[in-house]
Amino acid sequence: MKCPFCADTENKVIDSRLSKEGYVIRRRRECLACNRRFTTYERIEEIPLMIIKKDGRREEFNRDKIRTGITKACEKRNVSMNSIEDFLDELEQELRETGKKEISSSIVGERGINRLHDLDEIAYVRFASVYREFKDVNDFVQELKLMLENNRQ
Repeated sequence: MKCPFCADTENKVIDSRLSKEGYVIRRRRECLACNRRFTTYERIEEIPLMIIKKDGRREEFNRDKIRTGITKACEKRNVSMNSIEDFLDELEQELRETGKKEISSSIVGERGINRLHDLDEIAYVRFASVYREFKDVNDFVQELKLMLENNRQ
């Protein structure tokens, strides 16, 4: 593993921890050349999960792409990066557990929206406005009414 600071490949593992779900190992490392510390994550290499887009194109599941959207939706909200990473871990695991090699982007989006609703309602509305392509204020109002009705139940 190359040190991100000096690019030397000699380093030692100081600490290893398993994620909550047990699918990722977090390792703290120390570079033997510059003595700086950095963190690496180790995951099982899995068969690529293909996402079928609305226009029929297929692209490989991209966790970073979803992270970017969720992070933007959670901007200036009281949502930690750890919560977002946990959210992504759960979403990705749920998609992989379907056993399908190809999944519609609408399924990924809806599962993501449902999980985001539980995490932060404002972030949920922000994400839904982009994902569901709200055209005007009426679309926002309709979504908020649905959300309020569901909260009352």
